[in-house]
Amino acid sequence: MMTDSNQQPGMFSAPPQEKPSRLPWIIAGGAVLVIIGVLILVSYTQKKTIPGANAPLSPYAANLSISGIQMAQASTMVGAQSTYIDGSITNRGTKTVTGVTLQAIFDDFNNQPVQLTNLDLQRIRTRIPYVDTEPLSMDPIAPGQSAPFRLILDHVTSNWNQNPPTLRIIQVDFQ
Repeated sequence: MMTDSNQQPGMFSAPPQEKPSRLPWIIAGGAVLVIIGVLILVSYTQKKTIPGANAPLSPYAANLSISGIQMAQASTMVGAQSTYIDGSITNRGTKTVTGVTLQAIFDDFNNQPVQLTNLDLQRIRTRIPYVDTEPLSMDPIAPGQSAPFRLILDHVTSNWNQNPPTLRIIQVDFQ
């Protein structure tokens, strides 16, 4: 039998194997990345809670409305920063209110709570020559009355977003 010297080796051998397609792996990897991205996005958009933020509201809180919130900050003589929250509270109920404890929840720049502070509402007694406050028990709020108030915070976290905090009425005292 004669062999052809021009014959290329492997001419009668099996055809070379094709490389497996990488497309399914690329699609699977992309799907995993999309799922991870969605999970990260959901974790950032859900409102995180801080301990104490779920304290129950006072049952009488529905009868009290807070309005006209204004905020200011001032430095003290020793260089500390105080934050003031002024507003008005109206008693729409049938009882005379002698004390209110508010919960102030401050958010960060991602609108996530970063500080929770419980404060006793102080009624503004005078504004001239400076704002002077007194406990609500000294001048209670009768049904149908409104009163100006001030909350004073000695410290607010540095990553606070500078928006007014969420105010929740967690305790109300009556006469």
